[in-house]
Amino acid sequence: MKSMHRIRVAASPAAAEPAGGGNVAVNGNGGGTATGGGAPASGYEILIGSGLLASVPSIVSRCAPAYRYAVITDHHVAELYALRMARGLHAAGHRVETFAFPAGEAQKTRETWAEITDAMLETGIGRDSAVVAFGGGVAGDLGGFVAATYMRGLPFVQVPTSLLAMIDASVGGKVGVDTPGGKNLVGAFHRPCAVIVDPDLLRTLPPEHLRAGLAEAVKHGAIADREYLKWIEESADALLAGDPEALSRLIVRSVEIKAEMVMRDEHETGPRKLLNFGHTVGHAVEALSGYTLLHGEAVSIGMVAETRIAERMGVAGKGTTERLRRVLSRLGLPTAMPMTWSAEEVVSRTRTDKKARGDRVEYALICAPGVPAQGIDGRWGYAVADEIAKGALGIGAGAGV
Repeated sequence: MKSMHRIRVAASPAAAEPAGGGNVAVNGNGGGTATGGGAPASGYEILIGSGLLASVPSIVSRCAPAYRYAVITDHHVAELYALRMARGLHAAGHRVETFAFPAGEAQKTRETWAEITDAMLETGIGRDSAVVAFGGGVAGDLGGFVAATYMRGLPFVQVPTSLLAMIDASVGGKVGVDTPGGKNLVGAFHRPCAVIVDPDLLRTLPPEHLRAGLAEAVKHGAIADREYLKWIEESADALLAGDPEALSRLIVRSVEIKAEMVMRDEHETGPRKLLNFGHTVGHAVEALSGYTLLHGEAVSIGMVAETRIAERMGVAGKGTTERLRRVLSRLGLPTAMPMTWSAEEVVSRTRTDKKARGDRVEYALICAPGVPAQGIDGRWGYAVADEIAKGALGIGAGAGV
């Protein structure tokens, strides 16, 4: 195996302190004292390295020791890698059961959650077990939600297989399912015991899913690191070609940015809200499309729309929207809403988003590439009137700001 990066996500002091007071000790294997159904109280490690899939059994044994492991994945990943995963766990002396569901965002529902948990109960998975969430963002969110709720909580490990999951969805402990009302409206905060990222798994990732993952990397640069955003644009050809060195560099930097925000604000009451940039509009158009738009494609559209809102409000400087649109277009991502929906439909859909506050929808905005916007009241989010949002969203793809 080539060099491995270790990024530690430490819990906030309030979260890490047990009810009786005092400090929580970290064990020597990257995990921590378990609380709340096996979630590590002191934080967890994100391991990034080529060939790490072969080391999953030994890492899982150290970070989430259990009598039996439930591997939750989708049918596509199961066909490609689940047998290898199961054989590795068996060879390490573990009992393992695999629970696979049809691939796609449309399957991230309470119904799928119920099917998996029922199957786990029938198989005899008990509280001495742990979950391995193995796949893209859907498998990670769904598998993590099963872990958070099954028998009041099991420890779990994330093994992401898509770029979007590697750099965003697997980091931070947010798990959940979608409902007819919107994305991720039912869920929990449940820390993984470890996140194991093997960039080699991206070799089988379809090009459109690679591009979708790059949208989240652009988001990280837009809210936190202007030079990183510039590097993404300059490295577009290498990234789109799947260059291992470029992708590894991108994964490490994006994980660093997200991990830092999670450590500052684990439960999304402050600066972690910045990670929602592009997601208020993005979730709306993703749902309106019936999830035919990939999450990253919807977020790309959302980032451009929300930056246009910021310009109209005087929060972002003139030209910020066009700068962001150029980077996203360079990566082959959509930057304008399909003409299928009106601004009224999109804004109406945003009102069901979990970021809505009172009678207004809250948006994470930027002032400039790499410069997040913070309201005058210190809040990391702007309550935007529907009229302003409609006005910005009503502009055609080729119009100016």
